[in-house]
Amino acid sequence: MAQPALYFAPLGGVGEIGMNLALYGLGDERRRTWIAVDLGVSFASEEHLPGVDLILPDIRFLIEERKNLAGLILTHAHEDHFGALIDLWPKLKIPVYATPFTATLLEAKCESEPGAPEIAVEVVAPGARFSVGPFDVELASVAHSIPESNALMIRTPAGNVLHTGDWKLDPTPIAGQPTDEAKLRAYGAEGVRALIGDSTNAIREGRSPSETDVARSLADIIAKAPGRVAVTTFASNVARIRAVADAARAAGREVVVVGRAMERVVQVARETGHLDGVQPFRGPDTYGYLPADKVVALCTGSQGEPRAALARIAQDNHPEVTLGRGDCVIFSSRTIPGNEKAVTQVINGLIDQHITVITDRTHLVHVSGHPRRDELAALIGWIKPQVLVPVHGEALHLSEHAALARSLGVPRVLECRNGDLVRLAPDPAEIVDEVPHGRLYKDGSLIVDADSRSFSERRRLSFSGFVTVALAINEKGALMADPEIALLGIPEKGAKGEDLAEAALDAVLETVETLPRPRRRDPDTVAEAVRRAVRAAIGSHWGKKPLCHVHVLTV
Repeated sequence: MAQPALYFAPLGGVGEIGMNLALYGLGDERRRTWIAVDLGVSFASEEHLPGVDLILPDIRFLIEERKNLAGLILTHAHEDHFGALIDLWPKLKIPVYATPFTATLLEAKCESEPGAPEIAVEVVAPGARFSVGPFDVELASVAHSIPESNALMIRTPAGNVLHTGDWKLDPTPIAGQPTDEAKLRAYGAEGVRALIGDSTNAIREGRSPSETDVARSLADIIAKAPGRVAVTTFASNVARIRAVADAARAAGREVVVVGRAMERVVQVARETGHLDGVQPFRGPDTYGYLPADKVVALCTGSQGEPRAALARIAQDNHPEVTLGRGDCVIFSSRTIPGNEKAVTQVINGLIDQHITVITDRTHLVHVSGHPRRDELAALIGWIKPQVLVPVHGEALHLSEHAALARSLGVPRVLECRNGDLVRLAPDPAEIVDEVPHGRLYKDGSLIVDADSRSFSERRRLSFSGFVTVALAINEKGALMADPEIALLGIPEKGAKGEDLAEAALDAVLETVETLPRPRRRDPDTVAEAVRRAVRAAIGSHWGKKPLCHVHVLTV
């Protein structure tokens, strides 16, 4: 019997940061059994996708292959790795495997979202080994910025794959386990056909600092602060939450948790033992009763999210938490690319209130959860893969990771993108095909295809406004009343002071009057002529042509 082939197909997270979804297939060209690793989201930019909340991977290939899909394994509980589950799992209804912290956080998230599905999760212990269809999967603990992050050793008859997930080398991670070097070295001795590896920090030299270094810096800042202190970080960063709690206790301060996402993670971390020994936290209703030098507010909003706690504090409209002169806000986080404007707006709002703002530009208040070049080199040395595929990064990150791997003598390095079907084994390892892939948008309560015209129309609306025209004409084509015109998102006056509503009205009347009478009897002809005329009239005064909808009623 012929040896089965081993395949890798990323549907998200390759050529981009976020929206991670990786597939591994075992079989031949006629039939393959698949497992999925992670099912994450990306966050939309309001500037480019107005009204869109989240970006999700297009899973039509998984739906087509559902009968051959053995299960989904979650490496950890960051949104870019498990955030699409609630919306997309009902289309698959496959077994989901996760460690206790990830499973409990998913359960808490489902409870907080109306209409969320009941996702049956098979809870597996950190370090466990289990079977998913024909795949033998073993978890290896890795340090990251959330507890219970895992690399996956995927054993198959065609060869073994190490899927790193998000990781770094941190001997003192504060929360969660350090990267299990002994287990990873053992995998290398056993033999690893392919390493599918995190590329996020492949452009950065050296090693990422430890969470312990950040904890010391936070403790020093909080101890010296004369007034109130607020710390904002990713809600999921339990190590950072613990570091803030320890710093507050050492300075004789109470910790007040502000923001639902932070409250949820704190609750789950306590339930799963990751905040054992940490003092109880207070709710935001107690904030105003604590002396200025006795409080640390732990806030959501590190990415400038407009509805998060810190943005409301920056606008001085939070119902329970206020800051002022002599107080300090610490951004214990990095700004995700695309969020720079939003974060800067929050910082400016704080500074306008004479609040001191501390970021990682001047103090060691944040470290990445991803490996730099020396860490990548160390892992490659331990694993000694025959094939390396860079993932989890934009084009620059993937390219630098690939170049590093080649310089270290990895026999075969493959650079792929979302949708590529990569044969990992047998030789030659190469891209052999393409599978359906793309993006879906979370638009309110709907999941919509990315090519829906509604998004291009929405962008045009935000750029050039909208005009509605309503006409009533009789069977002879004569106007029965004055046209009704409404301008939305359009200036009232033109460059020379012209009233644009009147300009639009003049264009409507002139167009109807000059149309030949036989053509006036056709509502569609009237509507199209009026639409063109109104757009041209406003464009001549404004320099932009708005969208225009004309409704013609025959009476």
